[in-house]
Amino acid sequence: MLVLVCYDVNTETKAGRRRLRRVARVCESTGQRVQKSVFECQLDVVRFEVLERELLAEIDPQQDCLRLYRIPAARGFEVLEHGRFKAVDFDGPLVL
Repeated sequence: MLVLVCYDVNTETKAGRRRLRRVARVCESTGQRVQKSVFECQLDVVRFEVLERELLAEIDPQQDCLRLYRIPAARGFEVLEHGRFKAVDFDGPLVL
């Protein structure tokens, strides 16, 4: 399934900036950044649950916001891209 991970971490304190780096590191190890705080990840159910636990361990729910959107492949999905960024098609050839 395609998972969109979106987060907003309060960076007013040193601890908040540290949380932001840790959340980004977890996301970078799992998917691809499509905007500053938005990642696309291709995951199965087990890996999704692991990612969710890892991210919940990093954020402060009193100050931060984390949103996970699950888009099952069975329903089909379409991504429309506009502008400079072009996402990597992991289902296509990796060598051009």
